[in-house]
Parts: sequence; C-alpha cells; structure tokens
Amino acid sequence: MVKYFLILLYLSSVFFISIILKKFNRISKELPRKIIHIGIGPLIPIAQFLEINKNSALVFTGIVSLMVIINYAYKLFPSIEDVERKSYGTLFYCLSLFILIFLFWDKDPYALITGFFIMSFGDGLAGLIGKSFNSKSWIFFKQKKSFFGTSTMLLISLIVVSSVGYAQQNSLNLNYFTIAFLATVLEQFSVLGIDNLLVPITSSLCFNFFVTN
Repeated sequence: MVKYFLILLYLSSVFFISIILKKFNRISKELPRKIIHIGIGPLIPIAQFLEINKNSALVFTGIVSLMVIINYAYKLFPSIEDVERKSYGTLFYCLSLFILIFLFWDKDPYALITGFFIMSFGDGLAGLIGKSFNSKSWIFFKQKKSFFGTSTMLLISLIVVSSVGYAQQNSLNLNYFTIAFLATVLEQFSVLGIDNLLVPITSSLCFNFFVTN
C-alpha cells in the first residue's frame, strides 16, 4: 500500500502546485494546466521504479480518465480545463496514457516512457515557451503555432528520444531525429487537443519499431 500512497502523494503535490499558481498567477490561464501536463510526466518511471503492476496502472489511469470526464461536465477542478480555447487535451492525455500502458508497460517500457515524456515535457514546454516569447507564428487548422514553440518541441523530443534510446542501447542513431521530427510535425495538429493522442502513441510505436526491434 505504501507505493500507491507515494503515487497519490506525488499527484496531489502536482495538483496543489497548480492550484497555488492559479491563485497567484493573473497573467496566463495556461500555466496551471501546463504544470499538471508537465508534472505528471515523471509518474511513469516512478511507478515502474515502485514496481506497480500493469493491471493496477490501467485501473488507476482509467479512474483518472473517468474523473476527467466528470470534470468536463461539472468543473470540479477548473484549473485543469481553464484554457483560452476549446480543448479535450486532458482527456486525450489520459486516454493516450491508458493505451500506452496497455501496449508497452511490460513489453517495452522504454517506448512507453519515450512517448509519454515527449507529450508531457515536449508538448508542455512548447506551449509555455511559445506563448511566453514572441517569434514568427502561423495558423494551422485554426491553431496558432510559433517558431519558438515548435523549435522547443523538436529539441525536447530529440533530447528525450536520444536519452531513452541511449539508456536502452548505449548507442545513438539517426532514427532518434526521425522520431523527434515526426512528433514535432504531429504536434502541429492540435485542434481540440488531439495532439495529446497522436504525438505520444505515434512516438512510442515508432520507438518500439525503429529502436527496440
């Protein structure tokens, strides 16, 4: 039971920080949500380290997904969805994690971590930096994208893939850049937050196919 308590303690800490930032930050409504987006990233390696089994991870993720659906209807935790556009990103975030756990928890945890880290750190930091600094921007499917944000996504994705790939195989290869580049392209398709589904699943599948196998 201790390991499950530690998981809940970590999640509670992330949400608490988000709530505090929402209370004192009056500039960006996106920041508290991105803190959750990024902060949940380390959850997978923590759970793996604590030897949480696959079924428990699936049940936990399913419960969180259900809570997100309820939150959409009743706004129990408004900081999660308090964004400047209509988005189902949080639901896609949970759904993609559920799918990744089902596919790779035991089979290929490196692929799971790669996809989830690209989504949590790459996409999360891209959103923050893209909105915080002015740079050349464009509209793609009615979503504003920027040079700084897209560059951040590419850089963080490449760091994630290279780090995890090197940890697994103790080597580097050009497939790392290919995966990072593909993740960056898919991040452009962010209408309704669908990138939170496309980016991690595609990245994990590509890592499993091009790197692990």
